[in-house]
Amino acid sequence: MRIFNTSLFCSALLLFLWYGCDSHRAAETGATDPKRNTWTAEEANAWYARQGWLVGSNYIPATAINQLEMWQEDTFDPETIDKELGWAAALGMNTARVYLHDLPYGQDSSGFLNRVDQFLGLAEKHGIRPLFVIFDSCWDPFPALGKQRAPKPHVHNSGWVQSPGQRALKDSTQYPRLERYVKGVIGHFADDGRILGWDVWNEPDNMTGPSYEAVEIKDKVSYVLPLLAEAFEWARSANPVQPLTSGIWAGDWSADSTLKPIERLQIEQSDIISFHNYDTPEDFEKRIQQLQRYGKPLWCTEYMARPNGSTFAGFLPIAKKYNIAMFNWGFVDGKTQTIYPWDSWTKTYTAEPPVWFHDIFRGDGTPYRQEEVDVIKSLAR
Repeated sequence: MRIFNTSLFCSALLLFLWYGCDSHRAAETGATDPKRNTWTAEEANAWYARQGWLVGSNYIPATAINQLEMWQEDTFDPETIDKELGWAAALGMNTARVYLHDLPYGQDSSGFLNRVDQFLGLAEKHGIRPLFVIFDSCWDPFPALGKQRAPKPHVHNSGWVQSPGQRALKDSTQYPRLERYVKGVIGHFADDGRILGWDVWNEPDNMTGPSYEAVEIKDKVSYVLPLLAEAFEWARSANPVQPLTSGIWAGDWSADSTLKPIERLQIEQSDIISFHNYDTPEDFEKRIQQLQRYGKPLWCTEYMARPNGSTFAGFLPIAKKYNIAMFNWGFVDGKTQTIYPWDSWTKTYTAEPPVWFHDIFRGDGTPYRQEEVDVIKSLAR
């Protein structure tokens, strides 16, 4: 059971109520207000109707072990990005979910923004509009700039890092730095049509990962909840024409009363409602039907874990039926090693698993399963 910090929770609740009382303004009407409001269902659906069916992957180049290695100047790899986004475009993919990180921005904001702009140029070349992730609560809570460690052999995502890290999360004097990051990045690209949207915080209450449980703060949610509310406010103050979201990922979504406080905040503050599902096609469809009660477009920002029954053939036809945007986890087998399952954190693997967990392509661009590529192509085009 998680322990909540009462004062911080009350602060978050006040922010939640304050946001909910805001009057709405029309989407994409220009940056005339100091802070735009959360889109109504009507505004969100009008925007979504102009997008077409969205399908893509959670993308990081094969040469990067984590977000820092992807975006730091010394290891930013536009040649690989260009090549791999070309493979995505050949599948018919038109979007990609891409993680950013606060530390490279804090180190050199101008250089970081230039690299993001360069990435956007490559994505545009291939007809792909990314959904950028601002913060992430998954895996290593102690990110550090500089040379990243080598992948631990045969271990799923052995080098992925959180943003903000635990030290920043627990230190409120660092929150102004985080505010500058959110406002700086979103503000810089607030009117950029090359960007699909902003995922404000990935799995904010996630406390699992490879051997980090012993060092995770046990009351993590009491820190994350009010900061998530702040992060939405910072993001919205930049007046982006693109939608904001934060995906719910675990729990009982069958009624508003069964949602956790952090899930209620995510849904209330999201222009587009997003969610994750790595279960069976039947469960996936049930989750869609549960979330349809909010009347807003839905994005499934993580799915596809073959041994779980979450597959392209099982999920994509359902998604197209309901017009759900889809972002599978994993694209190219590389330094993240997400062909290995989550249990590789505790179970020893010495060779390629009998069934890949995630990813579509081998490092040379060869499909892991040609029939999967055929399914994606047939539905995405």
